[in-house]
Amino acid sequence: MDYEITILRHKKGSDRSYYQTFAYTSEGNENIAAVLDRINRPSMTDIGGEPAEPVRWECSCLQKKCGACAMVINGIPCLACDRKISDCPAKFTIEPLRKFPVVEDLIVDRSSMMDELRSLNVWLSGEARSSDDNMTCYEASVCLQCGCCLEVCPNFCAGGEFAGMSAAVPMTRLLLEMDNKQGKELASSYVRNIFEGCGKSLACRDICPAGIDIDKMLINSNAVAVWRRNKHKVVKK
Repeated sequence: MDYEITILRHKKGSDRSYYQTFAYTSEGNENIAAVLDRINRPSMTDIGGEPAEPVRWECSCLQKKCGACAMVINGIPCLACDRKISDCPAKFTIEPLRKFPVVEDLIVDRSSMMDELRSLNVWLSGEARSSDDNMTCYEASVCLQCGCCLEVCPNFCAGGEFAGMSAAVPMTRLLLEMDNKQGKELASSYVRNIFEGCGKSLACRDICPAGIDIDKMLINSNAVAVWRRNKHKVVKK
């Protein structure tokens, strides 16, 4: 099948962005990561036959485990290694995530997520307790920190008070494990940086590439941090 793929380009160090369209013939049901690799062939040209610079994008595992290849494909934030070209229309766009500064083409600077986690002290500093049947902690550990949830969140703004689900998920894991002073401090931080800023739109619910049950995360973390209920009586689905 023949496709026209329009990519939002941004040269490093420039303040100007522009769209560039490429013709692409699919050889099967490849993912977008493979498509980008093929587009970046030697002596590449755009759909008008004009020479084009290689499209810059990030990847690592290409197995839906690292989140490095997050981008916006036809308006939907997702991983390039996870989205099949057969799920796209004959003409579609690829853009970088919008909630983070663009470095070059589809590469964005997501360091603000890590800075947020550091500022919230989201890590263990001592022993933790966890019941054997508490799968919520395990489910929270699969977060890729890809930023797709933040892309669709109407309440998140990089550098703002609301830290978003990329912080809420690891905070949930620790809230259910901590049983000390740090746990109380984290609960207060959760109320201030997550609970009070979340509008409960749940736009993140269906967008998570890791399939994390966002509803369950919020129910359990709110129960522990806000309503002070027994942390070992968590919701199971």
